[in-house]
Amino acid sequence: MRQLAYGTIADMFDEYLQMVEGTSILCLNSFCKCVLELYVNEYLSKPTSSDRARLYSTHEEKHGCRGMLGSIDCMLWKWKNCPNAWKGQYTIGHQGHPTIVFEAVASYDTWIWHAFFGVACANNDVNVLNQYSLFDDIKNGNAPFAPFTINGNEYTNGYYLADCIYPYWSTLMKAYSTPTDEPRTKFKRFQESACKDVERTFDILQGRFHILQMAGRPHTVNKLRRILYCFVLLHNMIVEDNGFNISWLEEELLRTNEANPKYVRNRSRSRDVREHEIRDRNIHNQLRNDLTEHIWGLPPNLEV
Repeated sequence: MRQLAYGTIADMFDEYLQMVEGTSILCLNSFCKCVLELYVNEYLSKPTSSDRARLYSTHEEKHGCRGMLGSIDCMLWKWKNCPNAWKGQYTIGHQGHPTIVFEAVASYDTWIWHAFFGVACANNDVNVLNQYSLFDDIKNGNAPFAPFTINGNEYTNGYYLADCIYPYWSTLMKAYSTPTDEPRTKFKRFQESACKDVERTFDILQGRFHILQMAGRPHTVNKLRRILYCFVLLHNMIVEDNGFNISWLEEELLRTNEANPKYVRNRSRSRDVREHEIRDRNIHNQLRNDLTEHIWGLPPNLEV
């Protein structure tokens, strides 16, 4: 725990704890494996339809964004002991040292709903999104049914707020790059303010687990991945223990996700059709226009 919380080296407390460096490293790896095995299905599960409804309600109340599930972004973790043979693919020009990409989706309460780690830093946010698709359930027709309506137009899937590097998909909402009128300027201000939820989550992780501020010392990506996923699970546990979580755990769904009626299977359309809808830029533009009108009509007391 000292290694995780303070980022100390493994043999710093060998005299006090009577534990050699190798044993300390082994204990750290064993602890992270145990946390993942016991709690990954509980504290890193995908949102159900009831979870989505609560996220819709909270994000509309706090940010004015109806249909918002959370915000998505990536951060970089420096890798100190990267093998020499891999340094080329894990090093990006403006960094000058090996780093690994961590992608996360967080809601207003800083709960992390999605985490993906292990991609070489030579990739950008879009490559990471394509390598581990966040929208597999929608493509396979297994996504919970949680529609929402804006300006009389109904949308089937919620969306995640993203910055300018992400593509124009119907499930990703970007701000206007150069707003030309007051409604678009207001929408840009609301979107950029709400998009800081995930950045705030990254700051909390780095402040709570100082090892993230240090360079990663393990020699393999798998060990780094276990450590980082352990951070995510412990962070979600702390959010729940403090009572800040928007949605609470529904334990019966952990065992019966496939049979539960809250998980609606929609296989009336092919996978290609559903994937095209996810990547449809026209739906993105229509949704952004509806959101712009909705936010423009909000009362002044919701100004960010």
